Amino acid sequence: MQTDPLADFLSALRNASRASKAEVVMPYSRLKGDVANVLKEEGYLDSVEILNKDDNKIKPKLKVTLRGTAKIKTLREIKRISKPGLRRYVGAGEIPRVLGGLGVSVLSTPRGVMAGHRAKQLNVGGELLLTVY
Repeated sequence: MQTDPLADFLSALRNASRASKAEVVMPYSRLKGDVANVLKEEGYLDSVEILNKDDNKIKPKLKVTLRGTAKIKTLREIKRISKPGLRRYVGAGEIPRVLGGLGVSVLSTPRGVMAGHRAKQLNVGGELLLTVY
């Protein structure tokens, strides 16, 4: 087990995509849920569901359903940019384009977790969490 829950989440998504698994279930955290919702909005995931959220005795789980089939995968590459040992912050004008606009960068901003193009529209910067294509 690593000390970076977001990296664990991304590794689980990457491994499930490469193994052609339809869904992934992992421990829930608000950051993981927010990142999963951004990936769903951008079309990389089919559904995001929180299991056992109301039950205080059981820890909540995050159930993510991947989009794509065994031959056509939507998650080709998912990469953690800002890491616990080296945080990477960008301003609104420094948000990178991923694969010439075909991919998505995900940022944690003062207005919440959002895709890079949305952060540019709102003219906010933040911590560059990951890139996906």
